Amino acid sequence: MRLSNTFLAVISVVFILSSCNKFNKVLKSKDYEYKLTVANQMYDQKKYHEAQQLYEELYPIFKGTDKFEEIYYKDAYCFYYMKEYKDAENFFKGFLEVFPNSSKAEEIAYQEALCSYEQSLKVELDQTTTVKAIGMMQTFINTHPGSSRLKDATDIIDKCKDKLELKEYNAANLYYKIGQYRAAALSYEDVLNDYPESAKGDEYQLKIVKSYYEFARLSIVGKKQERYEKVISEYQDFVDRYPDSKLLKDAEQYSDLSKNNIKELQNEQTKTSAKR
Repeated sequence: MRLSNTFLAVISVVFILSSCNKFNKVLKSKDYEYKLTVANQMYDQKKYHEAQQLYEELYPIFKGTDKFEEIYYKDAYCFYYMKEYKDAENFFKGFLEVFPNSSKAEEIAYQEALCSYEQSLKVELDQTTTVKAIGMMQTFINTHPGSSRLKDATDIIDKCKDKLELKEYNAANLYYKIGQYRAAALSYEDVLNDYPESAKGDEYQLKIVKSYYEFARLSIVGKKQERYEKVISEYQDFVDRYPDSKLLKDAEQYSDLSKNNIKELQNEQTKTSAKR
């Protein structure tokens, strides 16, 4: 016999209310050992919200006892697993202040830094937390040189740097798209200078060449030759830095165009002078 959806819904509500009543009884209980047992059960069952409420109730009871460290430890992780990373970061930091000599100190130091990384916003948004995460992970690496988590910490630093690099690159691209070519060129230069080891270095250098070319092309006649010469100079930098780049031919065409344009400008100047 199939049960109706309404009946199932009623049963679910009854079950939830029953569970809530049981949990409220635990919260009100003065049997603190029992409350701690239930909190640990909730934690093991991944019911982190309920476990966290119970641990919070138990702080003043077990503070100074040999059980307090585990309560603090699990309470911090409750926030982490609930993805409340700011609170988790504060609790991990607090754990290290209260238990600086704990056997879990290295793990918690990493978790504190990890929480900072977890708060990093999308690349389009402010990257203050990303910069902070790099600093915290580097501090972890410096203070725990023998840690098994060094690779994870280094990988996170690399991800953060990639994010910051992409943000700078996107800003430069925006200047290019709206026709602010000199600003674009300078911004691409900043990206290249800030991330000289980037795998996209030759791409950034090509963007610099293109931006300066467009800037020269749209300039007034009196400024064109000087600015085309800048394109040729940037192309030469490209050759020096990335002689084996697949983008070399693309950059070369802007240099060739600039040379041709300079010749045309010089021919025009010669003709004008001759007429005088």
